[in-house]
Amino acid sequence: MQSICLLPHDPCWAREFVRESTIVAIAMGDALLAIHHIGSTAIPGICAKPVIDILAVVRDVGVLDLLGVRMEALGYEVMGEFGIPGRRYFRKDDAIGTRTHQIHAFAEGSPQIARHVAFRDFLRAHPAHAVEYDALKQRLAALHPKDIGAYTDGKDAFIAEIDTLASGGIVSDIAGAILPETGPVRLEPRVN
Repeated sequence: MQSICLLPHDPCWAREFVRESTIVAIAMGDALLAIHHIGSTAIPGICAKPVIDILAVVRDVGVLDLLGVRMEALGYEVMGEFGIPGRRYFRKDDAIGTRTHQIHAFAEGSPQIARHVAFRDFLRAHPAHAVEYDALKQRLAALHPKDIGAYTDGKDAFIAEIDTLASGGIVSDIAGAILPETGPVRLEPRVN
């Protein structure tokens, strides 16, 4: 079992999201409506496992089931719902088996989309809460260095609290991804 590895925030993570999301967008084609950088690597100033979390908003998650070969060609393992109804989950490891990217895909209108984006946007807009989250993650990693389940479970109450705060008035641009350095990304339908 690998140790939980938290690294200080790296601005390269935003650039890696842009690079990877570009090739994912090509693979998903017309099924993709928007793509977002989520998770701790999307929140400046906090530590994170160096795994780029990508949220894909699609017309219909069922279509992604037909695109598995394309995703596998990019190095992703196709995981189906993987415990969350209505989601399609893809994960990618490097050559030595270390996770580098995760894609969480939901159909347009799923409440999971707004929840993930609002969580990210709330922590970006409220640095004191981000610092608190950072400290919690570091404490949990020290307490449970080889137990990802305990580490994740330890964050649940804080995440629920932020979800509640974020849903009380923080409005995110969920029609298009907000990239830290490039502004909104609008995905236009292809014309054949």
